[in-house]
Amino acid sequence: MKNTKILYVAAECMPFAAAGGLGDVIGSLPAAIRSVQKLQADIRVALPLYGCIGKEVRTQLKREVEFPVRLSWRTQPCCVYSLRRDGILYYFIENEYYFGRDTIYGYPDDGERFAFFSMAVLDMLEYIGYYPDILHAHDWQGALAILYRTFLYSGRRGYDSIKTVFTMHNIEYQGRFSMDMLEDVFALSPAHAKAAGWAGEINLMQGAIALSDRITTVSPAYAKEIRTPSMGHGLDSVLCRHSARLSGILNGIDYAYYNPASDPDLACPYTGASVRRKKDNKSFLQKALGLPWKKDIPLFAVISRLVGHKGMDLLCQAAQRLLTEQDAQLIVLGTGETQFEAFFAQLEKSFPQKMRALIKYDRALSKQIYAAADFFLMPSASEPCGLAQMIACRYGTIPIVRETGGLSDSIKPLVIKKDRVQGCGLTFAKYSTDALYEKITQALDIYKNSHLHEKLAAQIMEQDFSWHTSAGAYIDLYNIVFPCKYT
Repeated sequence: MKNTKILYVAAECMPFAAAGGLGDVIGSLPAAIRSVQKLQADIRVALPLYGCIGKEVRTQLKREVEFPVRLSWRTQPCCVYSLRRDGILYYFIENEYYFGRDTIYGYPDDGERFAFFSMAVLDMLEYIGYYPDILHAHDWQGALAILYRTFLYSGRRGYDSIKTVFTMHNIEYQGRFSMDMLEDVFALSPAHAKAAGWAGEINLMQGAIALSDRITTVSPAYAKEIRTPSMGHGLDSVLCRHSARLSGILNGIDYAYYNPASDPDLACPYTGASVRRKKDNKSFLQKALGLPWKKDIPLFAVISRLVGHKGMDLLCQAAQRLLTEQDAQLIVLGTGETQFEAFFAQLEKSFPQKMRALIKYDRALSKQIYAAADFFLMPSASEPCGLAQMIACRYGTIPIVRETGGLSDSIKPLVIKKDRVQGCGLTFAKYSTDALYEKITQALDIYKNSHLHEKLAAQIMEQDFSWHTSAGAYIDLYNIVFPCKYT
């Protein structure tokens, strides 16, 4: 059997450094790939060594190699550290100037930072003597690894045989920069710009789409949506041209980490068979947050970035109406645009006995909310895949979602006929407050029937959103890119 070598290149990876769903994916997909069908593969992950990566990780790192990285006219030092965990070898690219910062993104020099990262990863391969069969880069921050392999490392021993896969987790974030950065920052030439299909501006995602052997995104529905003018954010025509190489593979979630039966962050672990114990988690959280302890009223939850494409405009209007008209509680956890943060903070002041606005990022608290809530609101305008709706099901919290992207692929609408129940959530198609609130009203009716509510909660916990199926789909794709026998 061939010992296939796969290198993942990404800006985030749980549990080391993450700001969103990308970190969850890179933290679980490589191990899932390795475990499915007991694939004998040499799988490694490269990511920056950020300042926010804690001491408990740093003390475990092994120093591998140090070398200079030349990026246009700059030369910067790079030190590579490694850590093996669960059969995966992680490489951490260290440069204090670029990555010794408190957060992952949001700096004026992000383009230069991730250009250095991509160049360092390519240089590293020669120093450590590891040339992957497949380089799988993620989002615009990893896109330059594919461009550099194609433009700057072709013809060099070990590099020409590397096949490339590029995954788009959200097409809205494309890595767009002024063309005057082409040579000065990205160390590329006008000829490279033409080959990447750039005209007038640099678009790193577009370049990776044009040059990679295969392109993937994070759900089948999203793969179709982004080929339309309304959802493609300017790349629809590019994706249509390259559609033969495009696949949509639904993400999964880490069932070991998100496990209500053994979750150390929960007040009361439970399973589908003991789903009634969710009420104990509900009362614990109500008391912890200073909400009235009322087991007989429904608790709705939102765990999200508070931004427009997450449907926050609908949610603001529906939340105001829910708390005004109904005996219900609402918890919102997340950060985002100032207008939405301010709205929910003010809503808490207006309804202190019904509402909590937790404007922060807290993974442990998020799991406590999943375990406590009765219903989960996710009215996204667009959603490439979404993990929150899957996690909600894992914790027996009925999702209320809009039918878009990965939400429509993962949450099938509930159909209740006498004692037969199909589906795993309440769904709506039209992007409107009325459509959302209609489903909230339906949820209130379900909650009044305690037997039905418990039955639905237990049933949705049986949904399989693990990585098993998705990992198999990636293995099939890798077999197309680099044909070999995996089993």
